[in-house]
Amino acid sequence: MTEHLELQHLVDMSTGSGDESIPNLLENKRPLIKRCPYIGLILATLSSLFFSLCSVIVKSLVNIDPMQLAMFRFIGVFLPTVPVVIYTEQPIFPKDKRILLVLRSIVGTVGLMLSFYAFRNMPLADASVIVFSVPVFVALFARVFLKEPCGIWNTISIVLTLVGVILITHPPFLFGNTAIESNQNYNNFKGAIAAFVSTIFGANAYVLLRVLKGLHFSVIMTNFGAIAILQTLSYCFILGVLCMPNCGTDRFLVVCLALFSYLGQILLTMSLQLEQAGPVAIARSADIVFAFLWQVMFFNEMPNKFSIFGAVLVLSSVLLVGLRKWALALPADSQLRKKLGALAQ
Repeated sequence: MTEHLELQHLVDMSTGSGDESIPNLLENKRPLIKRCPYIGLILATLSSLFFSLCSVIVKSLVNIDPMQLAMFRFIGVFLPTVPVVIYTEQPIFPKDKRILLVLRSIVGTVGLMLSFYAFRNMPLADASVIVFSVPVFVALFARVFLKEPCGIWNTISIVLTLVGVILITHPPFLFGNTAIESNQNYNNFKGAIAAFVSTIFGANAYVLLRVLKGLHFSVIMTNFGAIAILQTLSYCFILGVLCMPNCGTDRFLVVCLALFSYLGQILLTMSLQLEQAGPVAIARSADIVFAFLWQVMFFNEMPNKFSIFGAVLVLSSVLLVGLRKWALALPADSQLRKKLGALAQ
């Protein structure tokens, strides 16, 4: 779920705030864009589809530790970016950014591993909703570490998200012993803690990417992938969970995990080159819809009323953040910006 964090600096560049432009992957596809003005949103939605399928695979491979699955996913992110950084002749490990690159990699790796543990210990939709609430908390940490303003709309989004998370996790100390029982293999409390802490790490990864936005995306992705692979490999050795996936379905799904991660990454990159960050953020909220769909289709788990209402609150928060970002990116004399009214203030 968290690959869109790796390309936050692309969001900044796509709205004109980056220090350098990104080679447009669709430079020769302008006629297609004219025929289909919503191609950017379509690509963002397809990106959500692939990322949500990654979550399904993580939940399905019960014989492989989530930490090792994270390593396979990082391999899928790392290998395709190596040719890009070589082709563009970028400095792979710039001196003045090394500490930030390492810190960003560590934060992102821990966040993704925790999200994988959440998928394993909670219903897929519940874990996805919590993990996907990352953008809502970015404003909070940007306020703390970057001194960026955190206005009334950001505050409302954070409150709605927290209420939604509480409804989804249904903590006994608030709801008593009326919590709805789910799969006996789940540990909802453990999964909820992992998902929420993953969100905290993910939000800080956004903040670090804002600091690193002047670097080419391939430099950040290459460093992230390489350090993450070493980090997860070390954890697997220390904890003794490193193993070769079983022949057949397990190995096929591991390959699909890496492939879907790569496809989701590329589609997200292309969507950010074609569309503003706000609409892309809104389209990416399809992750939550797909998660509920896969939960019913693949795991035969019907979401309860608390999960549904909590998901609606979190989804509303994400949409609010996306709409506001879109409104602020519009020209001051834009009619659409005027219609959005207070969101553009």
